[in-house]
Amino acid sequence: MSQFNDLKIDSQLETALTIPENMLEKSNIKTGYNEVNNLWEVIVKYNGNLEQIENELNVQIEILSTSYAIITLKKEQIFLLTLYREIEYIEQPRNLFIMLDNSKSAICNEPILSREENLTGEGTLVAIIDSGINYMHKDFRNEDGTTRIEYIWDQTIQEGEAPSGFLSGTLYTKEDINKALLSEQPFEIVKTTDDIGHGTAVAGIACGNGKLSKGQFIGIAPKSNIIVVKLGEKGRESFARNTEIMRAIKFVLDKAIELNKPVAINLSFGTNDGSHTGSSLFETYINDMSNIWKTSIVVATGNEGSTSHHYSNTIKNNQTIEIEISLDTNLSSLYIVLFKNFVDIFNVKIIAPNGEETGIINNTTKNNIFNLGNANLYFNLGEPTPYSLEQGMFFEFISPNSTLSSGIWKIVILGTNIVDGKFNLWLPVTEVSSKNTKFLNPSINTTLTIPSTASNVISVGGYNNFFNSIADFSGRGFTRDNRVKPDLVAPSENITTTSNNLGYLTEIIRRKIS
Repeated sequence: MSQFNDLKIDSQLETALTIPENMLEKSNIKTGYNEVNNLWEVIVKYNGNLEQIENELNVQIEILSTSYAIITLKKEQIFLLTLYREIEYIEQPRNLFIMLDNSKSAICNEPILSREENLTGEGTLVAIIDSGINYMHKDFRNEDGTTRIEYIWDQTIQEGEAPSGFLSGTLYTKEDINKALLSEQPFEIVKTTDDIGHGTAVAGIACGNGKLSKGQFIGIAPKSNIIVVKLGEKGRESFARNTEIMRAIKFVLDKAIELNKPVAINLSFGTNDGSHTGSSLFETYINDMSNIWKTSIVVATGNEGSTSHHYSNTIKNNQTIEIEISLDTNLSSLYIVLFKNFVDIFNVKIIAPNGEETGIINNTTKNNIFNLGNANLYFNLGEPTPYSLEQGMFFEFISPNSTLSSGIWKIVILGTNIVDGKFNLWLPVTEVSSKNTKFLNPSINTTLTIPSTASNVISVGGYNNFFNSIADFSGRGFTRDNRVKPDLVAPSENITTTSNNLGYLTEIIRRKIS
C-alpha cells in the first residue's frame, strides 16, 4: 500500500499523505501540514547526529532531547527521511483540545496549607502549558506588587525574540512583566494575553495566592513561582497540537534547571487519536522528560466519559460484529481509529446510511480510497512499530463538496483468523465530532484521553464533591493495555478560580482552543 518503510512511519501520517491537497482543508488528520508554506511538521525518534540530514535535505530541525526532534520539511522529503539510519521512527502530530482542570475547594487544601511542613509551594515552580495567562491579575503577584511569573513564552507572537534553542514565539521575562505592571500601557510592553481565559483559570487553581480575595480563594501552591507557555501553531492564533506541547515541556525543564527549582507541569489537553496504550512518540517523550530534573507532569483525563465515543468488544473466528455510529449533521469530515492485536485478521466493510458499501477491506487491500455517495473514505492499515505490537486501522471520511450524510453508519467486522480478538474504536473528542456523533452501543471505560495514558504522568480524573461521585463526563480507565489510570481524581465542577477579567469565576472549566 505504501512507498514508505512501514517500520519507520506512523500509519496515520501515511493516510494523511494520500489525501489530495485540495481535500486537506476539510481533513481532520492534516495536523502538521501548513498550507501557507506547503510544509509538513513531523516528530521523529532518532539516534546519533542529525546534521547530515539537515544539510543534505535542507530541512528545519528542532532538537528536543538526545532521542526526539521535530522536523519541518516538504511532503516528498518525508520518504527520503525514512532512508537515513539515524531515523528510528516518524510520527504525525496530533491535535489536542483543552480538557477539564482540577479544583482545590474539596481536597482539604486549607489543612494542607496550615500544616507544620508549610506546604505552600515556596521554592518551587508551577508551569502552566495552556492558553496563556492574564499576568495583570493580583493573585499572580507578590505582596510588593511584583510578579510571581518567571517567564511567559507566547508561541503565537512572532515579532519578538524566541527562547534559546527554539525558532518561534516571543519570550517575556520577569523583568519585562514587572516593567509592564508599572506602565499605564502594560500590553504595549508585554503583549501576551489569554484569549479564552482557560490558562488563567488553571493557574488560579494551581497557584493563585488569593491576594485579590484577601485569602478567600487560594490555590494549591500560593507561594510558588510560575512559568507560562501559551500554546499556538507557529504564526497563528492558539491551536494546540502535540509538537507545541513537546516544545513547551523542553522549555519549562530548561528554565527549571536554570533556576534550580523543582517543577510541576500542568497539561489540561487531550485527544482520542491513538491507541491509548501510551506508546506514541508524544507519550514516550513525556515519559522520558519526566525523568529529567525534579519534575512532575500532571495531565487531565479529559471529558469523554459520557460522550459515547469509545467502543470495545471481543470477536471470535467467523463471528460478525456490526457497530453502529450515529452521525450528526453539518460534519464535512470524520475520522475513526480502530486498534487490535496485529496477529488478528479482520475483514471490514463500511455501510453508509443509504446502504452503499465499501466492500471488504483487509490486510490485502491495495486500494485505500473508496467512494460512498457524497463521501470519500481514506483507509490505512498500520503495521506493528518498534514501540508497539498493536495494529491500527484508520478511516477518514471527507465530503468534497458538502457535508457527510447524517444518520446511521455501520462498521461491520468479520473475524477471519483470530488469536486474541480484543479491539477498540474511538471517535474524535467532542470538540471535533460534536455531542450528537456517537456509537449506539458505547463502552464507558478506556475513555481517558491521550496523553493521560502515558506511564510516567500523574493522570487526574474529575469528581463531583457535592454528590461524592465521579463526574459523569470524566475520562475513565483502564488504559488499553490494562494499566490503572487515572492515578487520582479531583473536584471538577463548580470551581471558583481566577478569571480573565481580573476577578473570579465559578463554573465547569472544560473548553477548547479553536
